[in-house]
Amino acid sequence: MITRLGRTAPPRFCFFTEDEAALLVAICEQIIPGDDAPGATQTGAIDYIDRQLVGVYKRHRQTYRRGLEAFRQTCRQEYGAPFQSLTAERKLDALRLLESGRAPKELWEKPSSQAFFNLVVAHTMQSFYGSPRHGGNRDYASYRMLGLDYPPVVGRNRPKKG
Repeated sequence: MITRLGRTAPPRFCFFTEDEAALLVAICEQIIPGDDAPGATQTGAIDYIDRQLVGVYKRHRQTYRRGLEAFRQTCRQEYGAPFQSLTAERKLDALRLLESGRAPKELWEKPSSQAFFNLVVAHTMQSFYGSPRHGGNRDYASYRMLGLDYPPVVGRNRPKKG
C-alpha cells in the first residue's frame, strides 16, 4: 500500500486482492480485447465485477476466489508460467482448457473450470454492454462502437410536452 503523510491509501478494489485483479484483468482482456475500439480493460470490466461482488453478486465471491487460484495453478502446471506472461496463443489455449472442461480435475473441484469460465465471460459481457452506472462500459464505449444512442433511463429523459 502507498503511504502519504503517514496515511495508508485505501485499497483499489473492494473485493479482489491486487494479484487477483491483475489476473482477472488479463482474462477479461482475452474475452473482449481492445483494438480500434476499447476492450474490457479500457472499459472497466474489473471495476464492474469488483463492485458487483460486494453487491448483488455476493454469492459468486467464493467462485471467483477459488476459480482464480485454480486457474493460477492450472497455468503453472500446464504451461510453467503465470497466465499474464504467456504468449497470446498460449493464453487462448489456457482459456480453452477451462471452457472445454479439460483443465486438471484435481485443481477444479468447485467450481468446475467450465462454470468459472462461463461466469467470467457473462460478467465481462455485462460490464462491456451494460450501463456505465454499474461500473463498466466506461464512457459508453460499447454503445459508441455499435453506433447506439445512449439508452434512456426509465423515468428520466422524457420528452417535453408541447
